[in-house]
Amino acid sequence: MSESLTKPAVLLLDDGNVFYGKAFGKIGTTTGEICFNTGMTGYQEVFTDPSYYGQVVIMNTAHVGNYGVKAADVESSSVKIKGLIGRNLEEKYSRLQADNSLQQYLADQQVVSIYGVDTRALVAHIRTCGAMNCIISSETTDLALLKPLLSQTPSMSGLELASVVSTKEVYETGNPHSRYRVAVYDYGVKKNILNCLTERGAYVRVYPAKTPLQEIDDFNPHGYFMSNGPGDPAPMEYAVQTIQGILQKEKPLFGICLGHQLLAMANGIPTFKMHHGHRGLNHPVKNVITGRSEITTQNHGFGIDPAAVKKSQTVEITHVNLNDDSIEGIRMKNKPAFSVQYHPESTPGPYDSRYLFDEFIGMMKG
Repeated sequence: MSESLTKPAVLLLDDGNVFYGKAFGKIGTTTGEICFNTGMTGYQEVFTDPSYYGQVVIMNTAHVGNYGVKAADVESSSVKIKGLIGRNLEEKYSRLQADNSLQQYLADQQVVSIYGVDTRALVAHIRTCGAMNCIISSETTDLALLKPLLSQTPSMSGLELASVVSTKEVYETGNPHSRYRVAVYDYGVKKNILNCLTERGAYVRVYPAKTPLQEIDDFNPHGYFMSNGPGDPAPMEYAVQTIQGILQKEKPLFGICLGHQLLAMANGIPTFKMHHGHRGLNHPVKNVITGRSEITTQNHGFGIDPAAVKKSQTVEITHVNLNDDSIEGIRMKNKPAFSVQYHPESTPGPYDSRYLFDEFIGMMKG
């Protein structure tokens, strides 16, 4: 066992609750908004999802790290979470295909983590009291030193993070000779979203979040994709204006997660901060158009106002969450534009919602 895994660590919540455990990953101190993920697998995909930027993640499942890490199992170029909390974070792993241990991976990626925490009690507390900021430290357990650092952590409400994680340079993927060209606005796009597009024959060009729409005209895309991403959508007026410009072009538009929230805002529908969000691989969603239900992967702390959607003259509901009736999908009545709040590209699964990419390609064919 690594010497660092016996070092004491502490987790302090904004409401004063304290949890003690042991250090994992990097020895240090980190802050962020605490949230929890209910998935039993796919932890590496979670840690590298740019939508988690700025957040400290509790993994609900009892053992994390037991199948190690693999270079190919990532959604971006680096770990994006600010910290990790687990009941058992495992240094030893059993998968033959793994490249490394989770301990070494998180240490190399500079991620401060804590294990040995009663995660059932902690998750129950967050479910009851809601999302809040927290601090993890394996440098000191002196709460008097940690409280001032925690108080300086900004609230996720009003925080614009999409442009922080977005690509800084335009890049392309797929076959340049493809019949269909898709312009992707990167607010924190996941690699497997791009894979799902290119696997269906699209040639994809990815643009930084704040790229003016006119700069994309030379690409002459057949469709536009608005990606997932972290932070609060409310301050992203630049993205709302971009979507409104795209809608005037009458070309297909598909949005996921943050892109879903931005499409709603472009139609005058406000967003709101959820009590504790939806994060996991097992959320049931009903497609109200077909009547079929899907098991979905989700990761969001903001939603769109249900009352405003129902009153909208331009938008209709396509998907609802079967746990809490929140809005999971919309489409425009008079434009070729639609979006979902969940992740149809999810890896390692489930695959129930991949048909949405087929529908997007079909709209471009039409």
